[in-house]
Amino acid sequence: MDASVKMSNLTQEWFDSLQSWRLQFFFIPATLVTLITFSTNPVLLACIFLSRALRQETRYLLVANTLVADLLFLILNLATVFCNALGVHIPPMLCQLDMAVTVTAYCCAILTVTVMVADTYAAVRWPLHYRELLPPARAVRIMAGLWVVAALYPVSMWIMMEMTQESSSSETPICLVLISLGFIQATNMVGVHIYFCTAAFVCTVLIVYCYVRLYMVTKTQGIWQSRYSRARVTLLAHGVLLLLYFLPGLVFTVELFLFQQKDVSQDARVWINTINTCILMLLPRAFAPCLYGLRYREISDTLVQLLHRHRRLSQGTGA
Repeated sequence: MDASVKMSNLTQEWFDSLQSWRLQFFFIPATLVTLITFSTNPVLLACIFLSRALRQETRYLLVANTLVADLLFLILNLATVFCNALGVHIPPMLCQLDMAVTVTAYCCAILTVTVMVADTYAAVRWPLHYRELLPPARAVRIMAGLWVVAALYPVSMWIMMEMTQESSSSETPICLVLISLGFIQATNMVGVHIYFCTAAFVCTVLIVYCYVRLYMVTKTQGIWQSRYSRARVTLLAHGVLLLLYFLPGLVFTVELFLFQQKDVSQDARVWINTINTCILMLLPRAFAPCLYGLRYREISDTLVQLLHRHRRLSQGTGA
């Protein structure tokens, strides 16, 4: 059977399963979480970019990069969820482009969070030389490099699919990263698994190494003795956030494996993918602004100053 016909049949079966289980209603929590995040991320970005002091801090530039990647991911994810719930037929080229940008945004957020851990380690380990190691200009170049690294594989896959696709005129009612990568995996299984497994392994090893070294360097300073010390609470908060960022990627890897298993029912695949895309992938994006806004005092102080300034301007205008 032709690949385009097979994909068209699969997407139609996927849409029918969505409709039969009423899973399109999952777009309601997805919309709520996205709207909540959209009400906080731009505020935090404004605090960072409107404050000269915060713009000169590498850690806040990395926070801003994470928030931008999350916003891009949320826009594409919500648009895809809506189109899939309504059965909107999307041109294959647009669907593949959506896949490439979505994977890029997700991977860039993961890479940036990983670099944030390394940045914290560098600030604690070499406090006197930290400014020389990671000045703002170098941080901007690092962030640009993260976007290039994150985009390298999905964009190359998109270009390759466009070059090898025989028929691009048939539109499908479902546009999913899982289905697109699932068909790529059928012909290039090694490449897909090497990409995801290598990225996950490198990020995990770097994060664990930095946290272990941080504990070893600071354990004699007494900051870990209190059960509710700021260091313990910060480590717990960041650990939970990292888990929330990495867990959907692990679930997605399992989805790719199940995609090739013929003994797994279509309904099970649809349920797992819907929960992952509509809930699990959105949780870290919902908690991240709260963590950054509450744990970083400089951001919260800048937000208070901006609100007071806006209030004074409003009172002056009203007078």
